[in-house]
Amino acid sequence: MFDTAAVRRARKILRLLRVRYPDARLELDFASPLQLLVAAVLAAQTLDERVNAVTPALFARYPTAADLAAAEPAEMEQILVPVGYYRKKTQSVIALAAALVEHHGGEVPRTVDELVALPWVGRKTANMVLGNAFSIAAVSVDTHVSRVAERLGWSPARDVDTAEVAIRTLFPRKDWVEANLLLILHGRRTCHSQKPACGACPLLADCPSAGLAGKGELDPDKARALLKDPA
Repeated sequence: MFDTAAVRRARKILRLLRVRYPDARLELDFASPLQLLVAAVLAAQTLDERVNAVTPALFARYPTAADLAAAEPAEMEQILVPVGYYRKKTQSVIALAAALVEHHGGEVPRTVDELVALPWVGRKTANMVLGNAFSIAAVSVDTHVSRVAERLGWSPARDVDTAEVAIRTLFPRKDWVEANLLLILHGRRTCHSQKPACGACPLLADCPSAGLAGKGELDPDKARALLKDPA
């Protein structure tokens, strides 16, 4: 799929991103696989910060899958109001927890097939949980990852499946989770969807989409002002 030169360039990009984001981590807070799985469901169409603001109270009130499954919807809804679509998300969390209790003894399974069989869990979420909660080599492609992968020439636009295969091909298994996290952060903080901060991007010299045909900001000072992490 990729020649040796492309692989070398990708490995260089990974090194540059490590320098740019030395403390890369998932931006959803969690203390267990269950907490990450539920937080990921809550994060649909919601900023991670909003999810992180409600999950401490949610998991203090409902610490296990059985507790979540048995929750009174009206009570859970009051906790989840800040994340938006709180009634629908309450139904989703309760249904997910009930499936965990019924089919997995309340524990989060460790395979993609078992995870995607759960309600409201897609491949992206399944791989996120495997990689970050269980340290299993996995690639979770969200909109940021697919956008950056396209701009780097690794996959077609918005092609989630090809982006996942590309990352698996370009990097060794031990680097999949880290590369995934770095691409997410880069998409959120520098390589924005509408106006990427190209002039302040560490990948400028190695990116085939630099400037984005006039849509990216190449002026270094103006680009730095676009960064979500201006430091």
